[in-house]
Amino acid sequence: MKRRDFITLLGGAAAWPLVAGAQQPAMPVIGWLNSQSPEGYAERLRGFRQGLKDTGYVEGENVAIEYRWADGQIDRLPMLAAELARRPVTVIVAPGNTAAALAAKAAVTTIPIVFSVAEDPVRLGLVASLARPGGNLTGINFFNSELTAKRLELLRALVPAAARVAVLVNPTELTTAETTLRDVEPSARAMGLQIQAHKASTSREIDAVFATFVREPPDALFVTGNAFFNSRRVQLVHLASYHRIPATYGARDYPDIGGLMSYGTNVTDAYRQIGVYTGRILKGARPADLPVMQSTKFELVINAQTARMLGLTVPPTLLSLADEVIE
Repeated sequence: MKRRDFITLLGGAAAWPLVAGAQQPAMPVIGWLNSQSPEGYAERLRGFRQGLKDTGYVEGENVAIEYRWADGQIDRLPMLAAELARRPVTVIVAPGNTAAALAAKAAVTTIPIVFSVAEDPVRLGLVASLARPGGNLTGINFFNSELTAKRLELLRALVPAAARVAVLVNPTELTTAETTLRDVEPSARAMGLQIQAHKASTSREIDAVFATFVREPPDALFVTGNAFFNSRRVQLVHLASYHRIPATYGARDYPDIGGLMSYGTNVTDAYRQIGVYTGRILKGARPADLPVMQSTKFELVINAQTARMLGLTVPPTLLSLADEVIE
């Protein structure tokens, strides 16, 4: 073999792995936009990653995730969404609250977005319809009009002597707060309950609300399902226990740490559904063709130890309905 032929052959052989490497598709990147911090999101992320796995994607193996957490500072979300828009992300996931979904929608018009909200996404302007979203957004709606009334009904069953119920809402989630109050008031009237609305969007404001309970203690407390309240669940559960106020919450995260009871979406399963939709979009599905999912898996969790501490007896009917009773 001539020296020139040998060098050409050697050079070609050395180039083979480079060509093969160049032909490998780049790993897709998911942009994660959330109004809260990673603390307390372990179970939700586990559900999300399971949904990705169900569609064939494993973080770090064949998909990457760029995380952006606002750490409770809602006004940072537009900036974080813009950061993700500048990155080569394939899809943006905006779970947890309305503000994250709206920030993502304002930042991009072509990148697919998967959201989760506790309010009608059509009313919010996120999609054209639930059946055919029509744009670059789709996701899951884990709120329905019956849920607020059901939570109030379960609270009344556990605290039958209650007459005055305080309802805690977050004014920064205006649409959710308005819907909750709109739904809870007629249900309360039908049960003969008096509703007192209280607003809080910071830790100090939560303290201030409970300070008013010293002067005018309610018979029970209804905490609206909200990403901010979930991030302050230790504070809320501690204050409710300290003031000996029976309270109902929208997620099992609260009774897990001593809250009295919760009724709401099985959040881990909801995030698994978000992961499934994200995986389907990575495989080429269009958000416009993926109907907005309605959460169908709900759970009632009761902390029996907290009930005893408050002097409450959990009736057999609630015990039979509960998905879990924490002793």
